Amino acid sequence: MADPQRTITLIVVDDHPVVRDGLRGMFDSAPGFEVLGEAADGVAGVDLATRLDPDVVLMDLRMPGGGGVDAIAELTRRGARSKVLVLTTYDTDSDTLPAIEAGATGYLLKDAPREELFTAVRAAADGRTVLSPAVASRLVSRVRTPAAAREEPLSAREREVLALVAKGTPNRGIAAELFISEATVKTHLTHLYAKLGVKDRAAAVAVAYDRGILG
Repeated sequence: MADPQRTITLIVVDDHPVVRDGLRGMFDSAPGFEVLGEAADGVAGVDLATRLDPDVVLMDLRMPGGGGVDAIAELTRRGARSKVLVLTTYDTDSDTLPAIEAGATGYLLKDAPREELFTAVRAAADGRTVLSPAVASRLVSRVRTPAAAREEPLSAREREVLALVAKGTPNRGIAAELFISEATVKTHLTHLYAKLGVKDRAAAVAVAYDRGILG
């Protein structure tokens, strides 16, 4: 858990100057945050995040000159320390799941209340998966399948893996925590995805919270 007294650094990546200005003003006026810089597209965002090493990157998804999903994937490939929190306009955005799969810590809608956004950035800085209630509900409805209705119970080990996924722990970290191989972690993930009727980590977390598997 991050020190609640420390200042969380962030950068804003969005192609709309008004959005960037609004977010910078919001965070600059709140204690405990420092906006290190801004970028207008994903390519510039990756460069900025690499140079400034912020705790959190607020990332738009659809931007001319370089979209958010590709930028997130590149930051993940480079092993960036920064956590990416996607801010999307629509909860139906088809880029949302690919963004999570690419390595984003979570996502919110741009109309999220100030305090929700502040809380989400703090959570993202701690490595916790962030799903706004509206987006989580939409995500759950999108990933449900007839097979999921049978709700096959998760094993104790699968629940342990899922709990670590919910904390934002990567496969390597899960393997170290549970003293198992990364290949075994992937096998557990495949099984719990099938039982929950989902295809990725964020959807698994959303469905698990919805069903009360995660408290």
